[in-house]
Formats: sequence, C-alpha cells, structure tokens
Amino acid sequence: MESILLPNKLQFKKGSNKNEAIMEFEPCEHGYGITIGNALRRTLLSSLPGAAITAVKFEGATHEFSAIPNVMEDVLQIILNLKQVRLRVHSDEPVHLQLSASGEKKITAGDFEKNADVEVVNPDQLVATLTDPKAEFKMEVIIERGRGFLTTEEKDKSELEAGMIAIDAIFTPIKNVAIKVENVRVGQITNFDKLILTIETDGTISPQDAAKESAKILIDHFNIIMEGERKPAEIPVFDPEAQTRREPAEGQEEIEEVTEEGEEKSEESEEPKEEAEKKAEEPEESAEEEK
Repeated sequence: MESILLPNKLQFKKGSNKNEAIMEFEPCEHGYGITIGNALRRTLLSSLPGAAITAVKFEGATHEFSAIPNVMEDVLQIILNLKQVRLRVHSDEPVHLQLSASGEKKITAGDFEKNADVEVVNPDQLVATLTDPKAEFKMEVIIERGRGFLTTEEKDKSELEAGMIAIDAIFTPIKNVAIKVENVRVGQITNFDKLILTIETDGTISPQDAAKESAKILIDHFNIIMEGERKPAEIPVFDPEAQTRREPAEGQEEIEEVTEEGEEKSEESEEPKEEAEKKAEEPEESAEEEK
C-alpha cells in the first residue's frame, strides 16, 4: 500500500504590510490542504497568548460614561482607544502602568511610563486629546497576559480597587487569517493541494512564529492521542500470572476489611438462625412422643 505523500515545501512570502505574511505549504494529499488550513486558522485565532489592558482608572472619572475636563474624548472613547494599544509583556503577573500628561496635546500609547516588563508595540496609537493649555490628565491601567478574548462579565471584579473600570480584553495577537487551497501537479497527478495561509498579526509576534506556535499546540494535542494508544493496560491488584501479590491500590485495603467484617457478621447472623430452626423442631418432636 502506498504511503501518504507528505509536503516537502514550506515558504513564507511578504504580505501587504510588515505584520502580514503568506505561508505556502505543498504538496498535500487531496483534501489535506483544507484540513490542515482550518486547524491552523482556528488555533491561530483562539489559542495564541497575548497581552492587553484589562482595567483603567482615571483621575476625575468613576465610570465609563463620565467626561473628563479639558479632554476631547469621553471616557468610553478613551477606553476604545486603549483596546487598540498592543503590548508585549514579559511577566505572568498583572502589571500596573501610569500615564500623566498636561497642556494642549495629543496623548499616545508611547506616553505611558517606562517599565522593564512591558513594551508598547504601537506607540503612536491615540489615547486622548487635551484641548486646553491648563489641562491635567492622569490615568492608571492594569495589563495582563491571556488567550483569546475576555469580557468584563467574565473578569473577577472583586480584585479591582475602587475606581478601576474593567475593560473587554483582546489578548489574541492575530488580526486576520485567510485560507486558500490550489491544485498542484506531482508527476502525472494534478489534484494535490497547495495550502496558502495569509496571516496578519498585531506586531507583537511575527506571522512565522505565530504559525509555528499554533502547529506546536496542535502537535501537543495529537501526541496525547498517540500516547493514549500506546499506553499499556492497567495491571489488576491480583495478577493471575504473577507469583507474588502486588501492592493494593489506594483504598483497596479498606474495601477488603469491610468485606471481611461483612463475612464475619453474616456468619454470626447464621448462628441464631440455626438455633431458631432447632427450637422450632423441638415442639414437633415432643408432640409426636405424646401421641
């Protein structure tokens, strides 16, 4: 029987911008292009780790429908701008960042205080616009790592300090993934698949690394299936082919003790039963003697 032909060509081409790349993977057996492409696409969009702002606190505003003096945007618009700030975080713990500004100016993501654990990938992203030379603006944000998307309803708000406003967090570093499958020729066969995967990221990870990370996640899952098939059958407590008794599993001794106690009790209960039967037979015998 012929084995399945495995792809032998993988290349990444430049996309329409610096954060986009086109992955070409060929030749795949017919049908494998869309199968592999769908698995990679779903994993890319849902399972890669990233970082995002999950909460914010404004000086002079207590909720998202407030307005801050001398600031063009309201709190809700500023929160929408903060969702667009893309970050690399080198800590598994939440990171607090401060931002202070004054005067008539545009505030961008690059104005956040410097922190060794946080890198702002798009420092030109607009945060807010101050409209008066005497304007004062202060803000604190919490940055966390995660996967996928976290809504404010899912977040544990009990951990937030007073005045903090929870934000829907977009952790995924992938902006878009598009799949295309074309036919390629191998020898005389023309229906092999060529998988074309267009990957666009937010700049916190390269498309090449994103593709490798998603492939690794899938491989980790498939390895569990393979190991499950190779896992030897469980050996019973008493092996009929073994000469010596194996150590009982946890809780087995207790079960055996209960069973032995039950047998003793059943033997004790049988003794009164036999005595009762003898007593029942005695009157019958005495009645026969009188006759």
